[in-house]
Formats: sequence, C-alpha cells, structure tokens
Amino acid sequence: MLIRNVRVWPVADAESCRELGPRIGGASGRELADVPVTDVRITGDRVAERAPGLRAVRGEDEIDAAGGTLLPGLHDHHVHLRALAAARASVEAGPPHVRTADGLASRLRAADAAAPPGAWLRCVGYHESVAGPLDRWALDQMLAGRPVRVQHRTGVQWVVNSAAVALLGLDACDQPGVERDAAGRPTGRLWRMDGWLAGRVPGVPPDLAAVSLQAASFGVTGFTDATPGAADDDLAALAAAVADGTIAQRVHHMAPAHLSAAPRGRLTVGPVKVLLDDDTLPRLDEFGGQISRAHAAGRPVAVHCVTRVQFVLTLAALEAAGRLAGDRIEHGAVIPAECVRDLRGLTVVTQPHFVAERGEQYATDVAPGDLPDLWRLRTLLEAGVAVAAGTDAPFGGADPWHVMRAATRRPANIGPGEAVTGAQAIGLFLGEPTAPATPRLVAPGQPADLVLLRCPPLAAARALDSDLVAATLVGGEVVFARDV
Repeated sequence: MLIRNVRVWPVADAESCRELGPRIGGASGRELADVPVTDVRITGDRVAERAPGLRAVRGEDEIDAAGGTLLPGLHDHHVHLRALAAARASVEAGPPHVRTADGLASRLRAADAAAPPGAWLRCVGYHESVAGPLDRWALDQMLAGRPVRVQHRTGVQWVVNSAAVALLGLDACDQPGVERDAAGRPTGRLWRMDGWLAGRVPGVPPDLAAVSLQAASFGVTGFTDATPGAADDDLAALAAAVADGTIAQRVHHMAPAHLSAAPRGRLTVGPVKVLLDDDTLPRLDEFGGQISRAHAAGRPVAVHCVTRVQFVLTLAALEAAGRLAGDRIEHGAVIPAECVRDLRGLTVVTQPHFVAERGEQYATDVAPGDLPDLWRLRTLLEAGVAVAAGTDAPFGGADPWHVMRAATRRPANIGPGEAVTGAQAIGLFLGEPTAPATPRLVAPGQPADLVLLRCPPLAAARALDSDLVAATLVGGEVVFARDV
C-alpha cells in the first residue's frame, strides 16, 4: 500500500527519537501547522518507506490522503474487553441515562417486558445519586419476579434482588464478598465477585467483534486489558479471538505473576494487576511482598489507586520492594501535590474523562480537600512524570477522542489548571503497550498499526473527534475505512 500526500505526526526520525516525548508535549500551533506532506509505503505488516515523491509499484494499492494526518494507531492503555462487550447487551442503570429511582424502576420493567421468561437482567453504571445505596429489598420494590443484577459504576460491587439471591444460593454461600446484615441475611451486595458470578449466571456470549469494530472506527489498534485475576483460559480465549480476527487489534493483557509471560500471537502478557480497596487494605509488608514476587518473576506491577490512602500505601510499598521498569499506577484519581515528585520512574495511566462524566457527583461526594488533587494531568507532565491514558471502558466512555477532549477542557471547579493541549491529549494514546509514555513512530521498520485522519495535525488537535478517522490499519491490513 502507498499512502500519498499525508502529514506524518509526531514528526520524528531516528536522530530525534529521544526528543519526541518533549516535542509531543510542547508542540505549538506553528509546529503542527508546519508538518510537511510526504508519502508512506507499507509492505507486509511494516512501514517500509517514508519520503516525498515515492513511485507506485505494480500491484500496490494507493490512497491519496489529501493532506490528512497519519498517526501511530491509538492504544487504549486501560480497558476491560469482556466487560465492555457484556455492557453492550446490558441495561443502563445510572447517569446520564437514569437519574431517579422511578426512572430506574421504569427501565427495569421495560427490560423485563422485552426479555424471555427466566432470563436474568444485567444492569450497569449504577450510582447512589439515582436511588441511594441499593440492596436486594430496594431492587425487589422495582422488580421482584425476575433475577436482576446491577453493577456499580466503579465495577467493585454487584447488587442482586431476592430472586437472584435464591438462584445463587447466597444464604449458604461462604464467599467473603457476600455482604450480610446484622441477622446474617445476604443483603444482595456482592463485593469483587465478578468471576464467581460469571460462572453461575447464564448469559449470551459477549460480542467482542462489535467492540473491536467500534474501537477500529475510533482509530484504536491496540488494547491493554486491565481485568484483574485473569486465568490461563481467559488469556487463551482472547488469544484465539485475536488469531481468528474476531478482535482485529493487538491485545496486551495484565495477568497474575504465575502465568507464563510468553506471547500468544498478537496477545502479549503485561503487568501484574494489584487491586486495592480501602476497607481491605493489606499490611505494608504483605503488599511489598506481593510486589517483590511479581518483580522476581520479571513482571512489573499495575496498582489500582483511586483514593489518597491507596496512593500513599502504594508509594510506600514500592519504596520497600524496589521499583521495576514498567511499574504503573492505574487511575491515580487522587495524587497529593507533595507526592508528585515521588512518581519519577513510574507510569501513571489515567482517565481524565471521568472529570467530565462524573463531575456532578465529584462535586458533592469527594472531600473538599481532595478536589484540587483529583485526576491530575498537566502537573504530572510538567514534573516529567510518565503519563498515558485509557478509557477504562465500560466503566468510562469507550471513545478515546472523548477522553482527549476532556483532558483539554477541565471544569472550573475541579482542577482547571490540569488541562493540557490537544497535542498532549493525543499523545496520551500513542505510547507503547509496555512503555505507555514512550511514543510509537510512523517510520521504516515499525509495525503498520496506523490511523489516517481526514485533516491536518493542527485541525485534529483542535477538534479531537473520532469522526476525523478515515481509516485504521493493523499490521498493514485495513480494519476500518470511512471515506477512502
């Protein structure tokens, strides 16, 4: 394939690779406007040449980019693929789709009327602003005759109604995540029990092909799946879906330290995911030991940090265990200003769109002292911290361009000084899977995982819209095309 009349960005060559990071972060409007037009040849699954005036060879497809932009394909550095596929077939139970208890009850009853007898209702995105803390009895008031499960938008909790309690046998269940009231009765609240539920609740197979196609339309050529506790069978199933084309993108998957890190085709094994919950925080020596064991297996860690105490404990545990290249902070929702300097050598994979999607709840739910430290971005970049972004879909919106726009448009009440430029926002999705803040290049010898935009770089950095995606290529193959 020969792509003609295209503006390759970020602008870099072998001599300037070391300057690429700072140049992405500080790219001015003039620099974006001055990106020259060139041609790019793709041979097999690699970029073969990049130079103006390339001549077509026999049998080569040609695309005239008409001055558009060619980027490395976007990589979503934190996503949950199977949960995202399942969410597409679920009932939305929280803002902005549902805002009141009556609204939720109406949705449940409408879904009940449309579902076949005996089928479970799976609901996602719930927040307490809709109807307060849910339990089995509150759900029974809305819908009692069919098993219902409702996931909190954080992903840490499911709530089931009494019909589901009976089918799951929760009265006799000894799992620690089953919450009980003072009388010992299950409340219907299940904490961190996704895998347990998945093995007991019937459902339709998740449509991973639809997830892949939508992501390709956004220009996404790779995912880092951050689902915790992946088993060998989970990795094998996803590797098979990548191999047979169900998932067109490359997949980098977090996995426990005992699993083999050997690549499985276009599925590679990434860091060891460590989940933290404030109510069950490990002792410092236990946490440090967990990190040390991962490092001993040659694997970095990716620690889920969404509160101040989780963040501070993580830094202390990493200090005790030592740091390994590739260690990550997932989310970094609350980062105290005095701790920013301690992040050197770590990567923060953040979700700036949560400020836009959840700002209304943050303003009332988050402690005033934490608001200035919420979802830092510009502060981290200016301090030289390695930063990348992921959508966290389905717990956040799946469109990375929405994430980029949110990164440039912080609300006045939640860290307006943390906004970044459009070029910086795009750069959050251009990193290597194993080094998320190290930009990939459109250069000879590099994988032909590319996204072609219908406008020059300056216009793209201003608009930050997925409608600009004209084509997406993975390994030199077109997996999405709009107007080419």
